[in-house]
Amino acid sequence: MARTSPIEFMRQVRQEASKVTWPTRKETTITTIMVFLMVFICAIFFLIVDHLLSLGVTLILGMGA
Repeated sequence: MARTSPIEFMRQVRQEASKVTWPTRKETTITTIMVFLMVFICAIFFLIVDHLLSLGVTLILGMGA
């Protein structure tokens, strides 16, 4: 593998960084809101599933007592 000098490396990094397209403030805000919304929906879903499984286990184990 060929070695590049630190100066050449920094030139390549600067060149590649100029190709990056950064999201706008609006895109970032919408994406952030969607992430929080999905986390909230998943949390509610797993809370309900956990509660139903807990009731099912309690029902099954309660029958043997």
